[in-house]
Amino acid sequence: MIRRMSSRVPVYLFFILISAIVLFPVLISVFTAFKTGPELMKSSPLALPESWQFGNLITAFKTGNMLVGFRNTAILVVVSVILNTVLGSMTSFILNRFDFRVKKLIMAMFMVAMVIPYYTTEVSRFQIIKSLGLYDTIFAPLLIYAGTDLLQIFIFLQFIEKISSQLDESAMIDGASYLTIYRKIIFPLLLPASATLAIIKAVDIMNDMYIPYLYMPSKELHTLSTALMTFVGQRSSDFGQLSAAIVIVLIPTIVIYLLLQKYIFAGITEGAIKG
Repeated sequence: MIRRMSSRVPVYLFFILISAIVLFPVLISVFTAFKTGPELMKSSPLALPESWQFGNLITAFKTGNMLVGFRNTAILVVVSVILNTVLGSMTSFILNRFDFRVKKLIMAMFMVAMVIPYYTTEVSRFQIIKSLGLYDTIFAPLLIYAGTDLLQIFIFLQFIEKISSQLDESAMIDGASYLTIYRKIIFPLLLPASATLAIIKAVDIMNDMYIPYLYMPSKELHTLSTALMTFVGQRSSDFGQLSAAIVIVLIPTIVIYLLLQKYIFAGITEGAIKG
């Protein structure tokens, strides 16, 4: 028993170290958000506030115009997740149920897209978005977020492979089209995978600063993440208000993850078992 416990000590220490690396920046931001300017200068970053002040949170909410950020972020999340889920499940349905010449080529293209560094294609994508007249509109990130990826295809395929093709044949005998088969048979059976991928996609969109900042520079189009740039200046920054804004941005993501984490792990695990 003692030997077994001693062999696990390095593993426990490793996970404690990883947890500390992840949590320390969050704790510093939380503590800083509730400190006054003078207290922030003289106290340790990890020291608890002498008295919890909410002035930074109120100022950050007003200065950063967080209501606009919440609205734009909500639009991006809801619309993008719906489009992404529908397109991803349809693509997986086609790749699984149909045989055609370029099937392997399409799968290879998804894999290549995952290997190529993200920023190497940014110049071309930016030119395409601008030529479509979508620059500095909310439709630019919507178009980008709606695209599917290899992880999504892989998880959907794991579920579809376990759906008997005899269901498709029976529906076709009754006169159902391929669209009807997808809508009434395939997609309802993909709801566990769809829920998992939707949550992951939503959190990813809420945390993304790069795409909204690049493609929606206007203040009336800023999101929760890009609202943080309001508190960063070229010469100086108010770390109290910046930390308060970070806390405001973190709250929706943390709440969503805590409420729905069981669906995330359940969907991924079920997909792995099915495979």
